[in-house]
Amino acid sequence: MSENGHPHDRDYRVGEGMEVTLHFTVKLEDGEVVDSTRDKQPATFQLGDGNLPPGFEAPLKGMAANDTGAFEISPEHAFGQHNPQNVQRLSRDAFEEAVEPGTVMSFADAAGGELPGVIARVDDRHVEVDFNHPLAGRTLTFEVEILDVKPATTH
Repeated sequence: MSENGHPHDRDYRVGEGMEVTLHFTVKLEDGEVVDSTRDKQPATFQLGDGNLPPGFEAPLKGMAANDTGAFEISPEHAFGQHNPQNVQRLSRDAFEEAVEPGTVMSFADAAGGELPGVIARVDDRHVEVDFNHPLAGRTLTFEVEILDVKPATTH
């Protein structure tokens, strides 16, 4: 018995229907950290709930509490390849304020939701907005430390 009274909870492994608590760090090819839970709370999610892209979930399967690992995630399994179709030219008149390349702005999508876009280029008449995910086309390193694995409780 473990201290919290559940027998064999060390035997649980990451899989369908499991709730996983972990620390993770996502790094770019050059080692730059783009996201990490190390200085925050660990992340808890249920496998398959959509919180992590499938490419990030797949390597976790079969891991147990206290396991660590570092996985290289290709763009296809992370945030997709950079798609030129997702770069749009908008009239400069559509922007009320001055815009600078590199600025992230929120746009309304066709369904009325919010879509982040990065200002790619600005000239006298047009603003080019890149709606690709900022990490599209990047190979990422996903470092994990599994803290806990247990059957997910349905609410």
